[in-house]
Amino acid sequence: MSHHKKMVLPLLDAALLRPALRDTFLKLGLRAQLKNPVMFVVYLGSMLCSVLWVQALLGHGQAPAWLTGSIAVWLWFTVLFANFAEALAEGRSKAQAASLKGLQKSTWAKKLAAPQRYGAEFALVESFDLRRDDVVLVQHGDVIPCDGEVIEGIASVDESAITGESAPVIRESGGDFSSVTGGTRVLSDWIVVRISVNPGETFIDRMIAMVEGAKRRKTPNEIALTILLLALTLIFLLVTVTLLPFSAYSVNAAGSGEVVSLPVLIALLVCLIPTTIGGLLSAIGVAGMSRLMAANVIATSGRAVEAAGDVDVLLLDKTGTITFGNRQASSLLPVGGVSQAQLAEAAWLASLADDTPEGKSIVVLAQRLTEGAGGHPDDAKVGRTPLADLHAGLPPAGASFVPFTAQTRMSGINLDGRQIRKGAADAIRRHVETLGGSLPRSLLQQVDTIASRGSTPLVVAEGAQVLGVVELKDVVKPGIRERFAQLRQMGIKTVMITGDNRLTAAAIAAEAGVDDFLAEATPENKLAMIRDYQARGQLVAMTGDGTNDAPALAQADVAVAMNSGTQAAREAANMVDLDSSPTKLIEVVEIGKQMLMTRGALTTFSLANDVAKYFAIIPAAFTVTYPQLGLLNVMQLASPASALLSAVIFNALIIIALIPLALKGVRYRALGAAELLRRNLLLYGVGGLLLPFAGIKLIDLLLSLLGLV
Repeated sequence: MSHHKKMVLPLLDAALLRPALRDTFLKLGLRAQLKNPVMFVVYLGSMLCSVLWVQALLGHGQAPAWLTGSIAVWLWFTVLFANFAEALAEGRSKAQAASLKGLQKSTWAKKLAAPQRYGAEFALVESFDLRRDDVVLVQHGDVIPCDGEVIEGIASVDESAITGESAPVIRESGGDFSSVTGGTRVLSDWIVVRISVNPGETFIDRMIAMVEGAKRRKTPNEIALTILLLALTLIFLLVTVTLLPFSAYSVNAAGSGEVVSLPVLIALLVCLIPTTIGGLLSAIGVAGMSRLMAANVIATSGRAVEAAGDVDVLLLDKTGTITFGNRQASSLLPVGGVSQAQLAEAAWLASLADDTPEGKSIVVLAQRLTEGAGGHPDDAKVGRTPLADLHAGLPPAGASFVPFTAQTRMSGINLDGRQIRKGAADAIRRHVETLGGSLPRSLLQQVDTIASRGSTPLVVAEGAQVLGVVELKDVVKPGIRERFAQLRQMGIKTVMITGDNRLTAAAIAAEAGVDDFLAEATPENKLAMIRDYQARGQLVAMTGDGTNDAPALAQADVAVAMNSGTQAAREAANMVDLDSSPTKLIEVVEIGKQMLMTRGALTTFSLANDVAKYFAIIPAAFTVTYPQLGLLNVMQLASPASALLSAVIFNALIIIALIPLALKGVRYRALGAAELLRRNLLLYGVGGLLLPFAGIKLIDLLLSLLGLV
């Protein structure tokens, strides 16, 4: 059973509110405000309006002191509310980083002297003093002092502090399970670890830097949107500046009316520019990173999260992602007059040294199928093997085992002149042909039949004689077909990657509902496929955990490495899944999509509600100069002063009202781009157009009722 310690915080947690309120005021510094051009204009307007209010109090104001002061107060509230949204989003990320910092504890390390192997002398040093390529001994109960690679030994390691998984994992030298993370604890046995990083470069250090919102870089789309908002702000700034001489000219020419005042123009400018999205833009980006962290995924940058939202093609490993990955022997199918007992004995012998789940399942199946053998237990035999030995799992004396290798793609045993081999059909065919034999047609038919139903066939042979086939079954995960259908609705193509033969891959692909598959995949095949999609202008996402996945992960636009994987895979990826769940890639894409949907929805809302503010504030601002504009007072607001103040108050309050949506994100829906655009325009476009009319009118009625205008 696993227990996930995911950092899920309530939107308005009391522990976050206090530091967020403090940071809200700290962000009033000039340097902090310059980072957000739209809010910087509001910041300058607040300062200028405050100066004009003091001037009005001294009897030299262009507008009544109470109106100028009220506008100044609400402009400052607008700036503070935007600061609060960003501070709250950053506070959530900092809280997550703080939980990771708790793992950074100095511990004593057993640094080995030459020859740097188990049994050599060691010196106790502090973990912070270790350097790359130092070699340490970690024994039962010790904390692994720093990130590294196991070069000797095997141990059970508790990684719950990192992954949240209570079940320990095995770490051993060589292969894809040699990487260890500083701060985790060895539960049994011992390992010798070569340190792979210098101080400050550990996985925990990198995770902390990744999740701290203050260090977050803006994504390309965010930068593009910021430029657009800045352009709109500059346009409205120029428009507002030119309105003052026009107003003065009209008053002089007509000989009546009043020139529009500076406080009114400042209020007009702030209501014209897109302050809503300007105030929430940074918070949306930080919150997207925070949501990813809540899913136990660390992203190297917001760019990776955003790219996940734009993904066109998803490459998924078959084993562990689409299927459960624990293929089990389900049947033994003899050929050529061979008895099932003979095939069971040969398969059992060939699998005794196979420590994989598949190999162990073959041993169990062989034992189960021979349980009914007759005769006295001490005399009964299966083939040449005593039945008692087979059921006890005892290896025969004098046997030499042939381990599985990627080159031969088979394993087996040499015993008393017998050569028994078990492996892929093409590998056994080459082996048998070198001994002068051949694969019978009936066996080839069995192999094709097994492969066509999505199972994996392993052929067993003794010398040049083929004995039969072992069928290994892998089960497609329930609900995965529906997940792929949702991705297809979003316009994302799914591609299954597997080392299985083409027939097996095709059967699994059809059952799972993926759009395409890559069979008999090699690192070169994966890399070529990714480059091919990218050459067509598509964004590609991939997940992996092995060193052989590193080239493809480095090439992919979104690359999620398993935390349980190798150091090479983690360094090549731009995201690390702490849960080591291959299906997490689907969740990552959904979070990326949600971030883009949230930004798009709030941008649509912001631009739409500006239209309503125009109808409220423009007639109010210029009625003193052009009385005819009173006809545009469609909301029947009480007075020009009330209209101005109501629009400015609404402009501030809408930011604080939208903070929960910015942090939580728009509800994710598996829809295509065209459908999402229609929904956004209908819900946030029309809603953003109508809400300000109601909100400004309500504030106007309240101000009138309280006698404040």
